[in-house]
Amino acid sequence: MGKIIAFVNQKGGVGKTTSSINLAASLGLLGKKTLLIDLDPQGNATTGVGVDKGTSKATTYELLTDKANVQDVVIKTHFKNLYMMPASINLAGVGNELRDLSRENSKFIPALQLKKHLRKLVDVFDYVIIDCPPSLEIITTNALAAADSVIIPVQCEFFALEGIMQLLSSIKLAQRKLNPELDIEGVLLTMLDSRANLGLEVVEDIRSYFKDKVYDTIIPRLVRLAEAPSHGKPIHAYDPRSRGTEAYLNLAKEVIERNGK
Repeated sequence: MGKIIAFVNQKGGVGKTTSSINLAASLGLLGKKTLLIDLDPQGNATTGVGVDKGTSKATTYELLTDKANVQDVVIKTHFKNLYMMPASINLAGVGNELRDLSRENSKFIPALQLKKHLRKLVDVFDYVIIDCPPSLEIITTNALAAADSVIIPVQCEFFALEGIMQLLSSIKLAQRKLNPELDIEGVLLTMLDSRANLGLEVVEDIRSYFKDKVYDTIIPRLVRLAEAPSHGKPIHAYDPRSRGTEAYLNLAKEVIERNGK
C-alpha cells in the first residue's frame, strides 16, 4: 500500500514546491513508483516537471469537482517512475464550487473529495506526494484529509517558526474532524545559507522544538535549485552533480528508511 505525504506550510517561499518536485523525482529515481499531485492554483509543480498546463485535458480541479476520475488526471512524466496530477488556475475558485455542490447534495463532503478519489490509487503507487497551496483553506484541508502524513518545510531564516503553531493547530483539527491517522512525517529544513550564523541558529531552534521529527538532510540555498523548475526539470535532471541533487536523494533515502520500504 502506498504512502500519501502532503507538503504543507501556509507561509510562502519556504521551498515547498521545490521540495515536492524533487522529493517525488528522487523517490522515482530510487525505484519507487511515485505520483506528484499539484493542488496549487499557480501550477508550479506541474510546469516544474515539464508538463504543459495548457495541454492537460483534466486537472486536479476536475478531480475535486467530480468532473473527471483519477484515470483521466494521472499522466506520465519524462522522468523515471514519476507520474503527475497537474493543476490549473481553476483551482483558485474551487472552494465556492465545492460549497455549492454540498448545498445541492447533502452527502457531498467538500473536504473529503481528494480522499475519495485517491482510494483508487493506494495500491498503484509506492508514494504519493501532494504539493499544497500556501494557505490553510479547503484545498489544503482536502490534502490533510487524504494524506497519511505531512512534511513541514521550514526555511532557515529569521521568523522561521512564524505561523507554525497555526499550522500545527490545523493539523490537529484535521486529526480530530477528518483524519485521525494523520501524522507528521517530518520537518524539512530548507534554504540554508551555511555562511550565515543566523541560519545555523535557526537549525538548532527547529531541532530543539521538533526533536527527532527533523530530517538529518538540510536543503541548501542554491541558484541551480531555483533555476531547475523554469526548465521543466527536477534538479537531478537539470544538474546531476549539484549539491541539490545530492540533498534531495539523501532526503528520499531518509523517507524510504523511515517508512521501512
